[in-house]
This record gives sequence, structure tokens and C-alpha cells, in this order.
Amino acid sequence: MPLSTSTLKDIRNGVIGGVVMLAILLPLASHFKAPKAAADHGPAATSAPLPRPDFGQVLPTDDAHDLVEWIARTRDNAGMPFVVVDKRVARLHVFGTDARLRDSTPVLLGSAPGDDSVPGIGDRPVEQVRPHERTTPAGRFVGQFGHTLTGEDVVWVDYDAAVSMHRVRPTLQPRERRAERLASETIDDNRISYGCINVPAAFYDAHIQPVFSRMPAIVYVLPEHKTVEEVFGLKA
Repeated sequence: MPLSTSTLKDIRNGVIGGVVMLAILLPLASHFKAPKAAADHGPAATSAPLPRPDFGQVLPTDDAHDLVEWIARTRDNAGMPFVVVDKRVARLHVFGTDARLRDSTPVLLGSAPGDDSVPGIGDRPVEQVRPHERTTPAGRFVGQFGHTLTGEDVVWVDYDAAVSMHRVRPTLQPRERRAERLASETIDDNRISYGCINVPAAFYDAHIQPVFSRMPAIVYVLPEHKTVEEVFGLKA
């Protein structure tokens, strides 16, 4: 049975509409796929020689050394600069894409020991976070430069859990003596935050802000209860 003129027009219009829609959606699809590659969690595919990890004059813990060696060997940083936060010694190391140490500093961390964030904690007001929930989570994170609601620039480590890396705020709660804690020789007083990583302001301005404001970079937070094998899947 031959198709009617109106039916043929409907088919033709449908085909034309489909072509137009594809012309609109295909460029958008390629646009939205591009950022995913920048935050890829896999090692970068390259035939270049493997970088050699170098801590310079800093003596790392065994876990930090093993992690950085593994990062360099597997290219887990995907060609990006990276930061290693060693919770057991309350210290942060900044590395270039070549796995060579740029600088190192003491930091303040979550007051509660632990390697996981409480589910949904990022949706709660700070005053509702209980003392045992104030942990700095361990793991591999793609750090993103951003801002808080007050306009302060920070590096979001785990946005959903409201965990960021930022300058120490000594005037926010003066009785906590955060600047003095950073300057002390002991690490016993470096656990004071709600989970965020507090960095000396001068170090943040010199080494954190310039790196993360240009591109995403990887933040590795070493565990204190779990093993590095459990958290990162290190293999010989």
C-alpha cells in the first residue's frame, strides 16, 4: 500500500530533525568527554623512560617511599604533579610530574584517627560533626582548585565529604593555637582539624596554589590504620 503524502512528509521531517539533533549533540558530547581524560585514574600510556623517585634531603617513612616508588613505576599520577600526605608523621610532600620532591612541610590533620569519612558528613553543618567523625580520609584523590562559600581559595580533596587542603587559619579559633602547633617540633599536637589538611600559608602560596590553580593534580593520603596495599593496591 503506497504511503500518503502526509506520511512521507512526516518521515522526511523526522529524518531531517534527527540529522539536526545529531549535529547539535555530537560536538557537545566531545566537549563533555574531554575533562574526564584530565582526571583519569589510570597510568598514562607512554613509552618515555620511567621517572626516578627522589625525596632529596627529606627522609621519608617506608610507606611514603614505597608509594612514591610505585607511582613512578606505574605512572599512576597520569603525568600530573602530585602531593603525598603522610598522616602518621603529619607531613605533606609536593612532587613534580617527574616524581622529584619540590618541597615538604608539616601539616595539621583531622583530630580523630581513621582512614574513612562518615557517609553524608559533607552535608552536615560543621557544628554537627562529632569528635570521633573528624577524620582525614586516606586514598587517591584528584584535587580540584576551588573556593569556599566565603570566597577563600582551597584545593578540594574530597568535595562530597567537605575535605579540602587550605591555608592554616590561626585567627578562626585562636585558642586552638594552630600556627603554634604547626611550628612545634612534635607531631603529637598536629591533630586538630575537622578533617581538612591545614598547610602553612607561605607554603600553600608557594607550592599548592600555583600547581592546582593551573591544572588538576593528584593527592595521595597515606593511611594510618589500613595498609598501603589495602588503600592503593600496591603490587611488586
